[in-house]
Amino acid sequence: MKHYELKAITEHLKQFKFIKKARRVENNTIELNFDKEHSYFFHMTRGESFIYKSDSKRPLQSYNAPFDTLLHSLVSASKIIDMEVPENDRIIRFTLAPKSSYKDKRIVLQFEFTGRHTNAILIDDNEVVIEALKHIDADSSFRVIRPGIELKAIPPFDRQEQTQEIDNIDNYLTQKYLDFEAKRVGGLKKQKLLGVAKKQEKMQKLLDKLPNPERLSLDEKMYQNYANIILANLYQIKPYDTKLKTYDFEGNEITIKLPRDIVPNRISEYFFNQAKRTRNKAQNIHIEKENLSTKIAFYTNMYHAIEQAKDSHELELLVPKRAKSQRKKEKIKECELFWIDDYKILIGRNSKENQALLKLAKSNDLWMHIRDIPSSHLIIKTDKQNLPNAVIEKAAKLCVDFSLTQAGDYEVDYCKRRFVKIQEGSNVEYDKYQTVRVRKEGVEIRE
Repeated sequence: MKHYELKAITEHLKQFKFIKKARRVENNTIELNFDKEHSYFFHMTRGESFIYKSDSKRPLQSYNAPFDTLLHSLVSASKIIDMEVPENDRIIRFTLAPKSSYKDKRIVLQFEFTGRHTNAILIDDNEVVIEALKHIDADSSFRVIRPGIELKAIPPFDRQEQTQEIDNIDNYLTQKYLDFEAKRVGGLKKQKLLGVAKKQEKMQKLLDKLPNPERLSLDEKMYQNYANIILANLYQIKPYDTKLKTYDFEGNEITIKLPRDIVPNRISEYFFNQAKRTRNKAQNIHIEKENLSTKIAFYTNMYHAIEQAKDSHELELLVPKRAKSQRKKEKIKECELFWIDDYKILIGRNSKENQALLKLAKSNDLWMHIRDIPSSHLIIKTDKQNLPNAVIEKAAKLCVDFSLTQAGDYEVDYCKRRFVKIQEGSNVEYDKYQTVRVRKEGVEIRE
């Protein structure tokens, strides 16, 4: 950010006397809420640090590092003693009196918009670092930033920059957010749509590779015929033979390639087993085909939901980064994994996975399904906790987004897993349920 911007923002923020709430809402973004209507966000990512104004939103995940704990205990509900931008430094310093302060204790929350070492630092009244968003070691900079280390001043820098008047700071900072969000949403959509498209492509390739049932039926007959011919000509086969030249039962000449490392009197058994496997594969091929087709449909619904997402918060909900690493850690294969406000969400992509989820869920987990419409089953892992309504509403939206493409109003029923009784396959009866209404926006009917 420019020095003149920081000065103008600081003058504007001086109207506030208290910081009601301070928390980290993204990896490098800190929210300061001065009252119910005014939340300002300090985006401290190297190379693109700036301040913006937006509505307060619950973070998609909790941050519990020492910095976050101290940010909450020292800055939330604190009194603002002073606020300044040092001359020629791209820094905002909040001098605060913590709510729990003893006597005249003062701390400083310092935001540094200094390019490579952009940071947010908590400092005591002796200029010693209490904690920082990012720790910096001596091998990275002469200016070490670690708890218990005195914070050195930033070297003086003669900065020459153009200045301009900012008429309305709130409008200016809101527009900053809108511009940043539009750019971020475009990048996230491109990235996440590509990821979903790859999953669709993978499933389609597996579907295309499925053998033809008619071809399998012919192969079964062929293996049966080979087995019977081997039995009839067993006396001709020597242990070292690799093929058998003989005649079939209709008098036609035939050559059968013999399997390796199998004694002659077991070769017919080998071909009978091949016939049996082929028959079983032919009988079950429709199940595998339906399994893959429904997964492709699931990812098609996900693709459309991502296309229609309005902001980065919604996009992270649809395809969370955390789910990928957690999937590998827990070896989850039979469902899609999501996180809502630190609650684990499992969604079945087809009937088979819906059945697996019902067996996997514990009695107090929350089960969810769209009323009177075939849909994915959704499980919220509760660990016996009471779920916030916001989590239930977001989960219901996921259930609708990944089950349907048509816009409209839908009713999603939910209850504890112990009140769900499996009937046949993934068909269930359930009791003691509640309902949440979900509106799905977008194109009415998609081809």
